[in-house]
Amino acid sequence: MRFVESTGKTIEEALGKALEELKATLEEVEYEVLEEPTKGFLGLIGGKAGRIKVTLKDRSGDIARGFINEILNCMDVDLTPNIEKDGSVLNIRLDGDGNQMGHMIGRRGETLDALQFLTNLVVNKNSKEHVKVLMDVGDYREKREESLIRFSKKMARAAVKRKRPIKLEPMNPYERRIIHAALQSDPYVRTYSEGDEPNRRVVIAIKK
Repeated sequence: MRFVESTGKTIEEALGKALEELKATLEEVEYEVLEEPTKGFLGLIGGKAGRIKVTLKDRSGDIARGFINEILNCMDVDLTPNIEKDGSVLNIRLDGDGNQMGHMIGRRGETLDALQFLTNLVVNKNSKEHVKVLMDVGDYREKREESLIRFSKKMARAAVKRKRPIKLEPMNPYERRIIHAALQSDPYVRTYSEGDEPNRRVVIAIKK
């Protein structure tokens, strides 16, 4: 979270300097007085400037929640966004009715990926620091990852048995990375991607 320390003859002066440096308004920050200013002898000499710490408020969660709720309302979907901030990562999980969660996941997670992409854009539109948005619906991504790992190992065995490369169905970058990671230590096969988005796919080939 971005912050600055500022000094001034008064707290108001120090705060004004900090707001100018942060290019922020008073409503966008919170501040802590580190040292109160003191007046010198007869108000002329020996005075000490005040010092404050001014921190930009983190509004990424509120922005994400507002945007997601607007999308859910437009789609007439009753799901609840649960949001947690971990450093620069905003973890968002949509929970609710199972049937409605399926609508938000879409085919191979395409609807979920699109909503995650749009939320990233909205959250970072006016943000002074980049926030990475990771979104899930229920436990979809965890279950999908487990399924892809099992599938990749099954296809690796098939490639070895047939002694020829196997081309998988087109996948998004996230899912391709799971396949590559699952087979990177396999002693018999190697993986690479081919094709252009959105039809880029993983190929499982025999190691020479």
